[in-house]
Amino acid sequence: MAEQSGAARARRRGRPPRDASAPPTRDRIVDAATELFASRGIDGVSLREIAAHVGIDVSSVHHHFASKAVLYDACFARVYEHERAALESAVASVAHAAATSTASEFVASLHGLMDAFVDFLEANPHTTFLWLRRWLDPSGFTPLDEEYALPIYAAIESALLTATSRGLTVEATPHVTVRSLVWAVHGHIAALSATSDPVALTRERGEFRVYVHRVVDRLYLDPGAGSAT
Repeated sequence: MAEQSGAARARRRGRPPRDASAPPTRDRIVDAATELFASRGIDGVSLREIAAHVGIDVSSVHHHFASKAVLYDACFARVYEHERAALESAVASVAHAAATSTASEFVASLHGLMDAFVDFLEANPHTTFLWLRRWLDPSGFTPLDEEYALPIYAAIESALLTATSRGLTVEATPHVTVRSLVWAVHGHIAALSATSDPVALTRERGEFRVYVHRVVDRLYLDPGAGSAT
């Protein structure tokens, strides 16, 4: 028994103790992969690079993820859950206002949603670049959009149609409106990433908030502005 215990201690000799406060290996892999995929896209990153970034052997990556595509999906699942949690209250407020409130209250709820979306992406710019890399290949990985983008889009589109049905506004193409506003915010994040001057960054952030509020006001407070031509 003593010999077995000594052998076990010998096998462990030199192995650094595990930091109990460190995130699980799977989470660290997803974090590293998200950063690298956002920077270079799925085709520009290997599993070996991801493993090196984490400080583990590539076999450990394979242990948690059967393929690079599975890991790629996990990255989108992670950012989607964070985005959904950040926007959940604002999306619910828009849906409630569309069904029960006045036109001005409905527009105010849209302002709140846009502010929440901008806040989230300014704090998590990797989300923008992960999606932008994905959209550079429109034919690939379309299930990612269906699972990790369209559910939120659909909830907002539904609220816009509810508001239209109550006569609060006119919205003929909610899917185009939502997609256009999403792209505008992603463009804002891309612009921020290219700006290093803190004064310019502050100005850009403030001016963009004014811009998106004005867009929403023109769309939904100007009678007939959203009608088809």
